[in-house]
Amino acid sequence: MQQIIYFIRKFRYFLLFILLETVAFIFIIQHHSYHKSKFVNSANSVTGGIYNTVSSVNDFFLLKSENERLIEENTQLKNLLNKRDINFNQITFKVNDSAKFGQKYEYTVAKIINNNYTNRNNSLTINKGTNQGITSDLGVINSKGIIGVTKSTSGNYTTVLSILNNNSKINVRLKNSNHFGTLIWNGKDYNILQLIDMPRQAQIKIGDTIITGGKSAIFPEGITIGTVKDFNFENNQYQNINIKLFNDMSAIGYVQIVKNLERIEQLNLENNTINE
Repeated sequence: MQQIIYFIRKFRYFLLFILLETVAFIFIIQHHSYHKSKFVNSANSVTGGIYNTVSSVNDFFLLKSENERLIEENTQLKNLLNKRDINFNQITFKVNDSAKFGQKYEYTVAKIINNNYTNRNNSLTINKGTNQGITSDLGVINSKGIIGVTKSTSGNYTTVLSILNNNSKINVRLKNSNHFGTLIWNGKDYNILQLIDMPRQAQIKIGDTIITGGKSAIFPEGITIGTVKDFNFENNQYQNINIKLFNDMSAIGYVQIVKNLERIEQLNLENNTINE
């Protein structure tokens, strides 16, 4: 203890200098958006590299379960194609201009290399960034539902605002009707989310499927999310509607990043309408 006190006394001016420099640096980051964005991007690059290394080690031990999931997903896709009588083996052309063929969404495959799911405000990190055309405010999904929305990006990494976050609010609806609501998380069970703002006219039953509503410019309509686990109906309104997710949010591997190719057009039109 005496040595620590002696060290502090001996180098007190140097330590004071370091402290003041740190405080000044924090103020610069907090009050200047340009410096803040550069700092966030740099931090994403460093932490992304670390997460990527750790993820590679974990992947080695999870190959069996991941292969089983991919086989299951491929089987579902083959069944879907057979139902539509489409033989993609005969298709040899490549779409260079997506707008001419009416394509609204573009998908990019990525891998989750860091996953927080036990905190109140959780985020994830994926191994794709601006070098792969990823920007903020893009939807992130997998074969079992929605994961979150992209937030901050660096060259090769992106952080994702998880649906297990206090700031996450997703437009959803009942699959068997056109009644819409908002999906949020109360911070308790990471596999159970809450559905709010449902009109009392909606006929909700336990086991009903919840899907994306399509009102936002981020997620396509009709992506399955989960099922109604339980709810209360008091004072002529729905309360405490719990949704059991199809996804296990603690075990997410590969995902798809969804880019709405008509997003800017939609947002500009909506903003112009509001300002009129």
